Amino acid sequence: MATMESLIGLVNRIQRACTVLGDHGGDASSLWEALPSVAVVGGQSSGKSSVLESVVGRDFLPRGSGIVTRRPLVLQLHQTTGGQDYAEFLHAPRKRFTDFAAVRREIEAETDRITGKTKAISNMPIHLSVYSPNVVNLTLIDLPGLTKVAVEGQPESIVQDIENMVRSYVEKPNCIILAISPANQDIATSDAIKLAREVDPTGERTFGVVTKLDLMDQGTNALDVLEGRSYRLQHPWVGIVNRSQAEINKNVDMMAARQKEREYFQNSPDYSHLSHKMGAEYLAKLLSKHLEQVIRARIPSIIAMINKTIDELEAELDRMGRPIGGDQGAQLYTILDMCRAFDRIFKEHLEGGRPGGDKIYGVFDNQLPAALKKLPFDRHLSLNNVKRVISEADGYQPHLIAPEQGYRRLIDSSLHYFKGPAEASVDAVHFVLKELVRRSIGETEELKRFPTLQSDISAAANEALERFREDSRKTVLRLVDMEASYLTVEFFRKLPTEPERGPKDDKNAPQNIDRYGDGHLRRIGANVAAYIGMVCDTLRNTIPKAIVFCQVREAKRALLNRFYAHVGSKEKQQLSAMLDEDPSLMEKRDQIVKRLELYKSARNEIDSVAWK
Repeated sequence: MATMESLIGLVNRIQRACTVLGDHGGDASSLWEALPSVAVVGGQSSGKSSVLESVVGRDFLPRGSGIVTRRPLVLQLHQTTGGQDYAEFLHAPRKRFTDFAAVRREIEAETDRITGKTKAISNMPIHLSVYSPNVVNLTLIDLPGLTKVAVEGQPESIVQDIENMVRSYVEKPNCIILAISPANQDIATSDAIKLAREVDPTGERTFGVVTKLDLMDQGTNALDVLEGRSYRLQHPWVGIVNRSQAEINKNVDMMAARQKEREYFQNSPDYSHLSHKMGAEYLAKLLSKHLEQVIRARIPSIIAMINKTIDELEAELDRMGRPIGGDQGAQLYTILDMCRAFDRIFKEHLEGGRPGGDKIYGVFDNQLPAALKKLPFDRHLSLNNVKRVISEADGYQPHLIAPEQGYRRLIDSSLHYFKGPAEASVDAVHFVLKELVRRSIGETEELKRFPTLQSDISAAANEALERFREDSRKTVLRLVDMEASYLTVEFFRKLPTEPERGPKDDKNAPQNIDRYGDGHLRRIGANVAAYIGMVCDTLRNTIPKAIVFCQVREAKRALLNRFYAHVGSKEKQQLSAMLDEDPSLMEKRDQIVKRLELYKSARNEIDSVAWK
């Protein structure tokens, strides 16, 4: 079996490491909360601070009237094999205190730093570690003294505020309660015992301490309490004799005070039969032994909690991304892996696995037809405009049969209108693709840790989309130009050549056609409109095909091809710059890595020590 000191000392080291990492206090899932500790509870002037100093064997706590302890003090005692006693504060980790009067001043200064020089309290703990061969391994939490009345300078809520703070510690199932009660007070009215009874009705977690036994009235004693007749606990009561105020004023050494306490109990006619179970030294050993038993009993649940937290931290690290190797190959692999992850999500948007790609179909099915429908062909093929174009095309010599030049001019100028909707469709799809690039980068979890690489991929993808847009624009305009460059002759061969007759025309009269008559011009306009309608139907189908081929297909196929070639030619220093992580993310991952190392180390050490 492991020695008591080795197991509790291990827990102390783990708690200390938890404290350094901020893995403590308030988080029910933290390792700190899973490990037992001892909360010191008592009313004001109950001798609570003196008990702590007796256990430590050092005079180091602030003294005075009213509320002296205004912030919880988490006191970790570490037993050493020899050497000088010293103390360290968490808020001053590189400073070692060997003068314990300086420790007192530091506690006062650190308290004032948070609460100010008032009588206010704060639930933000001060963490102090004491290293000495004269202590047992133990974690004690000194809490503000319970009070019944607010004094001058304190808010009216101070009574409830202190009780709430104390409760927040003693209600935890892993907390051992050290209830301090002065002997010159009826135990039934003890603030500490009253609170302990409420949160620990069975008394399994409560140790009772009676102080100021030497100050009781002549002829009275506290045997009914110490022997469990006044109020029974599952653990034995312990009597303590603290230094007197005169001894404190004279700076009587704590070791001498311990010897005087032993002599008091050995020579007392009331307590000599209990002397082996009285005093601060016995209390420290009793608590340490019990703490070892509690830790050993809870090892399975502690290990289970540690394993669960390790799994959660590993999953969080996987989500954030593991640290990257420093060599050029590892950096290049990481960059290409990030690119592939982004490209996969981008394709999912286009192909329907994620939303957004449907907007491209919306351009073809709604925007393009609507734009084609709004083209001003009615105005362009009006009677007056047809007459003007035909006349200008004929010049000084009117056409003989059909105004072919006029037809061509009307058709060519009409086809020019298709360029606007064609280019607008190209631009609309381009903006959809740009938005999908932006969303895909945001949805690529692996990229979130690399803001520089995000920017580089975004710039490369948008540069590629610009090239695809220009290619697509040229292609759709070429489609329109192709329609203008060669007309579909068969369409015109099927058109009727006889000019319109008026309702009163004599069918047997010789035809005297007015080449610029309204009827003839209307027929020309109608023929051109029919031809343009045919071309419109064709372009409604071919423009989307060209856009998909030039933009969407290329975006799926080769969005980052040039970027890949560019990255492959970079030096190690340039690759490192691309993998410049977000500092806040790096800090968060470092914290997770440290917590993970702490929990794994704790699991291994507890396993190795607990079952020896």
